[in-house]
Amino acid sequence: KMSSGAADLRQRKKQNCTESDKMAPEERNKENSKLGRSPKYMLIQRFAKLFFGCLAAVTSGMMYAVYLSTYHERKFWFSSRQELEREITFQGDSAIYYSFYKELLKAPSFERGVYELTHNNKTISLKTINAVQQMTLYPELIASVLYQASGSEEVIEPVYFYIGIVFGLQGIYVTALFVTSWVMSGTWLAGMLTVAWFIINRTDTTRIDYSIPSRENWALPYFACQVAALTGYLKKNLNCSAEKFCYLLVNASTYTFMMMWEYSHYLLFVQAVSLFLLDSFALAQTEKVHEVYRIYLFSVIVGYLLQFENSALLVSPLLSLVVALMLSKSLQMNMKKSTFVSRLLKIMYIYLVLTVAVTLNFLLKMFIPHKENGHLLKFIEVKLGLNTTKNFTMNWLLCQESLQAPSQDFFLRLTQSSLLPFYILVLIICLFSVTQVIFRRICGEPLKETVKLEDGRIGERPEIVYHVIHTILLGCLAMCLEGMKYLWTPYVCMLAAFGVCSPELWMTLFKWLRLKAVHPILLALILSMAVPTIIGFSLWKEFFPRIMTELTELQEFYDPDTVELMTWIRRQAPVAAVFAGSPQLMGVIKLCTGWMVSSLPLYNDDDLLKRNENIYQIYSKRSAEDIYKILTSYKANFLVIEDSICNEVGPVRGCRVKDLLDIANGHVVCEEGDNYAYSKYGRFCHEIKMNYSPYVNYFTRVYWNRSYFVYRINTVISFQS
Repeated sequence: KMSSGAADLRQRKKQNCTESDKMAPEERNKENSKLGRSPKYMLIQRFAKLFFGCLAAVTSGMMYAVYLSTYHERKFWFSSRQELEREITFQGDSAIYYSFYKELLKAPSFERGVYELTHNNKTISLKTINAVQQMTLYPELIASVLYQASGSEEVIEPVYFYIGIVFGLQGIYVTALFVTSWVMSGTWLAGMLTVAWFIINRTDTTRIDYSIPSRENWALPYFACQVAALTGYLKKNLNCSAEKFCYLLVNASTYTFMMMWEYSHYLLFVQAVSLFLLDSFALAQTEKVHEVYRIYLFSVIVGYLLQFENSALLVSPLLSLVVALMLSKSLQMNMKKSTFVSRLLKIMYIYLVLTVAVTLNFLLKMFIPHKENGHLLKFIEVKLGLNTTKNFTMNWLLCQESLQAPSQDFFLRLTQSSLLPFYILVLIICLFSVTQVIFRRICGEPLKETVKLEDGRIGERPEIVYHVIHTILLGCLAMCLEGMKYLWTPYVCMLAAFGVCSPELWMTLFKWLRLKAVHPILLALILSMAVPTIIGFSLWKEFFPRIMTELTELQEFYDPDTVELMTWIRRQAPVAAVFAGSPQLMGVIKLCTGWMVSSLPLYNDDDLLKRNENIYQIYSKRSAEDIYKILTSYKANFLVIEDSICNEVGPVRGCRVKDLLDIANGHVVCEEGDNYAYSKYGRFCHEIKMNYSPYVNYFTRVYWNRSYFVYRINTVISFQS
């Protein structure tokens, strides 16, 4: 019965698709005849609109990519720097990603390079890692293949090729947002406004300024393409060709997105929840939504296989939710068979799906061995105030700006660019309209096949409802963690631009106001052109001079102390040496010198987190002997002390590295609300500079400048008086 029901469903879908293809031209011909327009004239008009819209979208993306490239050059003086000085601009985890790209290019063959990355024992001392799996290095694999296959070795330097690809992807990102807003509003004026808001609020829409190789800069453009395709796929009365194209694009972009970012399945989970709520209230075609669920399912399977059987995907909330939804599909199909039963099942459906999903996820975690980030759950507990901890890693994460609640400056910037007020206006109108539609559905009123402008029912369009739910869910996350704003703000730009450019939204508002003084349709059409035009001119007047100043102003970025340190390591340190220090600095040392290090700025591996905490003890109040034992346990030969960490004066007391270490080590005593540091040893990073026993017994200073002190770790301890 189920198979025959599914076959009937597919057959109805094909029939509806065919009927819409046949009926659409007839309806258009009737409308054109009423207006006195020939079908040929309308075809030319539609083609011109499509051509100029696509041209504007592509041009916007290309101009943004050029803008990023120019700004990057002005900021770092890239073209006038030596290779070492260029590489120093990659900080933290960015340095690690680019270092593996360099290693792939230096390998005798691509196959050999991949093998060395999957069996890497030349990066972290005493540890062999599968770098491709652990760090999601598929972007670097693709970049290296393209660089070598395209014969670019004689044309462009590897670093320019690498950052050029990332800037190009950012151009695709902007183009996808442009297209999404265009598809929703029907005018590419909305796309232009989306791009303008995105660039003006660049501080809050992208991290490209601070971390070019980061995984989200590679992955989010594909997610934006997926969202654009999904927007078109959810539209009603879509002809078969367009529907198939959107479906294929959703497939391809979802698979690619899954491979580019280890946390992609969490973002797809948020999207799946949005589609689940959309489908629960029967606001979209069920078969379309379930096709997207199948795409999720196959993406997880493909990701599991290509990511070296990554068990984290099998225990992901996305897989549990999708399986629960597909198991509950038969129940949802029965919702439309009886009025009383369907209403009762609608109430129970959401509860049932969530219960099945949570239970399934719990069972999968019980029976499938996995290394899912357990520290993330602990972090959430502490963040929500459900637990307290003295653990250094947890408290260090809590102190990171990206994991704090968003600051007032964030909302002030969005308000100054007029983005936030218009977003709130559009969101309120859409929410009220969606609420009305849901109430009508509960009362048994069917949705209209085609929503006309004069109906003023923007909440009946499934793609609009999806975006409203999606931005609300992402907004809730952004209100908790400032780092999530980079996922939320781009879609705020898109939704706000769509709203002010959409006659349907203004018509929906006028329907509620029962406007009679002026013809509402005429006023809605005027406002949908006038409001974005006024916004555009005001943004141009206020922000365009600032953007041009950014591009013409030469910024000085030079770090001579780090350059001197890297030069000394290259010339003086033995090839087999292992360096120890802060994880961020170790990433730069690995990139610039190629020497082995004892830790890396990676936070998805419990062993590396423990290493980082142990090596950070060089800034704690521990004895020379304790530090010596820690460093020699990781076979370290050289220790690098950073003066900026040792003498850190942070804006928030208690969030400095040395403060967090004192708390974790129990070197802080609380009395009458005041904190007092207590230890029988002085702070190691200070004491070692004094050059007295017992520190000189274990460590010998071999290099120093204003920012760094390098010590050789003695293999034979000499006890001096």
